[in-house]
Amino acid sequence: MDYPRIDAYASLNSPIHSFDPRAKIITFSVLIFSFAFLENINAATIAVAFSLLLLIVSRLPLGFVFSRIKVPLGFIVSILVIMAFTVGGKELFSIFGLRVSYEGVHLGTLIVLRATAALFLALLMLGTSRFEAILKALYMLRVPGILVQMLMFTYRYIFVFIDEFGNMKNAMESKGFQIKGNSRHALSILGNAVGMLLVKSYERGDRVYSSMVARGYTGNPIILTKFEMKGSDYVLSGVLLSAAVFFHIFPVIL
Repeated sequence: MDYPRIDAYASLNSPIHSFDPRAKIITFSVLIFSFAFLENINAATIAVAFSLLLLIVSRLPLGFVFSRIKVPLGFIVSILVIMAFTVGGKELFSIFGLRVSYEGVHLGTLIVLRATAALFLALLMLGTSRFEAILKALYMLRVPGILVQMLMFTYRYIFVFIDEFGNMKNAMESKGFQIKGNSRHALSILGNAVGMLLVKSYERGDRVYSSMVARGYTGNPIILTKFEMKGSDYVLSGVLLSAAVFFHIFPVIL
């Protein structure tokens, strides 16, 4: 089965891909927090452009980028619509008696720009490194091992759930099961299938844990890969951290 992996293009060659995962996590996290607190709409617009520039540099395919951001981006844009009608202020126009305020459009646009820039950066951080490398980098950055392990198992079991549900779906369809409208019988069968999926997943998790303990699992990640910071990593870190500061100085300069 073709899984929608976030790191499907982690093997590409670009300055962002070769960036040390530890430095990548730190610098991109700082940038995301920096963009999240921007209060100037011009600075937020430039932040989106800066994030798009980094996406271009990373060489991630546009189709991959769009497929990963279309759902959260749709939710983000809906915030603009809600803010336009709910925030009070100077009226721009009205639709069927509903007032659209300037303050609402301005605040909604600012939120959309900040969230979009942060979304692009999060995709860059996770999409240009293998998920295993991200986990190892988190552990080396002294993130509690239990959190790293929870992330690892959650990520892996998403695909286990997909496989299990796919097998159950094929089995039901082979027996003639079809969802027709809001049939109570069909919904009952789906509810039972979801319950079976949860039970089977729990039992599998118990078996996997027992087998891991039998092989020496102690709950602490074992890191075989050693990361080494290169000169280019320090330069790129300096550029990105400087950008995080610049976006807050920019409105003052203007």
